[in-house]
Amino acid sequence: MGDFDLVVRNGRIATASDVFDADVGIRDGVIAALGPGLGAGRREIDAAGRWVLPGGIDSHCHVEQLSGMGLMCADDFYSATVSAAFGGTTTIIPFAAQHREMKIPEVVADYAQRAREKAVIDYGFHLILANPDDASLNSDLPQAIRDGITSLKVYMTYDRMKLNDHQLLDVLAVAAREQALVMVHAENNDMIAWLAHRLLQQGHTAPKFHAVAHDPLAESEATNRAIALSRLLGVPLLIVHVSGSEAIATIRNAKARGAAVYAESCPQYLFLTAEDLDRAGMDGAMFCCSPPPRDAESQEAVWQGLRDGTLLTYSSDHAPYRFDGTGKLPKGDATTFKEMANGVPGLELRLPLLFSEGFMAGRITIQEFVALTATNHAAMYGLSGRKGTIAVGADADLALWNPDREVTVTTGMLHDNVGYTPYEGRRLRGWPEVVLSRGRVVVENNTLQVERGSGQFLKRGPSDMLANPTGLSAAAARKILRTLIGMEKPA
Repeated sequence: MGDFDLVVRNGRIATASDVFDADVGIRDGVIAALGPGLGAGRREIDAAGRWVLPGGIDSHCHVEQLSGMGLMCADDFYSATVSAAFGGTTTIIPFAAQHREMKIPEVVADYAQRAREKAVIDYGFHLILANPDDASLNSDLPQAIRDGITSLKVYMTYDRMKLNDHQLLDVLAVAAREQALVMVHAENNDMIAWLAHRLLQQGHTAPKFHAVAHDPLAESEATNRAIALSRLLGVPLLIVHVSGSEAIATIRNAKARGAAVYAESCPQYLFLTAEDLDRAGMDGAMFCCSPPPRDAESQEAVWQGLRDGTLLTYSSDHAPYRFDGTGKLPKGDATTFKEMANGVPGLELRLPLLFSEGFMAGRITIQEFVALTATNHAAMYGLSGRKGTIAVGADADLALWNPDREVTVTTGMLHDNVGYTPYEGRRLRGWPEVVLSRGRVVVENNTLQVERGSGQFLKRGPSDMLANPTGLSAAAARKILRTLIGMEKPA
């Protein structure tokens, strides 16, 4: 009998802070030992010549979710988690999406059942809050947080989802009291609606006009406003899918003033531009997402933001819609840019794209790759110590990367249900060839090794980022906050 259930030998291990050579001994699904020359395992994997990295955490993806336009995603919890695993991701945190007429307990129960039956890797949920009524704020949201859904997303755009500033302040106050992190889709809805209306009036309906309507100023203005609201209460905030250089500058400047604002970006803002929306016929619809891809200057700003810590996490924002009447083209070739499903797929290619064009190309270090794809997600979303690193006591979530393997991306090689990829034909260097989740070999020899429903729900704790609220002054912010949420009487 071996000392371990599984030993991964001879690999080059990287965490967010260190690089070292060691064996990884796994017992009962967790890392039991790290070091050279570990004892025998009942099974052993030789990782010589490969990087042994923490399994990725994708903390922003849409799975089996009904959009605000009433369109269902192409991926369910089986296809999405299989796709994630083949790309080196071992944990996903998708959304349980409330629409205005829905009650939070029903929403959470529905998503939980579907994930429990289908997911092959571990998962948590964020709540999308579209109806911050008294029942949601005073009862249902606090209960969801206590049940381990310790983050929620709100929208400043989309008519069926957006909250006004008063509502956003209500949500921030409750989140502070209940120890939850608020994620914000920051775009100015009126700017976008005004531009879109005039474009359509003039007959400008093609996909490329989506990028025109979603002007970078709509993103930077809403980003600044969201930060101001959070500073008023001294409540930390996360701005999701940051795309533009002006929004990044806004976040960087706010952080320099002491604001507890955090941000993420996504593959589409590193590897696509608005020119992709201007392809022949309706093909540009395949690249339509919000905010849209920008330009080369914004791409470089995103790279810089990832390097200097302005952007702490790198997520896919996987929003999978097929290029047909069920998704991107509900009216065929007559579909206008306002009618196309918003979103691009990226769950499987998120890590290979950054490994190839970030680490292998010398733009980021391997430690930065680990931080951006795993460790910072764990800290942001209440999974520190369990996920996102390689350490004794952590879950044995590992991806063994072959840096010498070159792959040309094709739709046919992917495992989602979308039917296209925005990255078709891109040549990548490096690929995850063996993937483990809680010590289980999930992917090996390009084959899925586990059953549907074998993933586990992650009941998450508070974000590590909630420990340092700031504002006009820390003391004044705390005083205002405690008063507004009824924890302290006014002077």
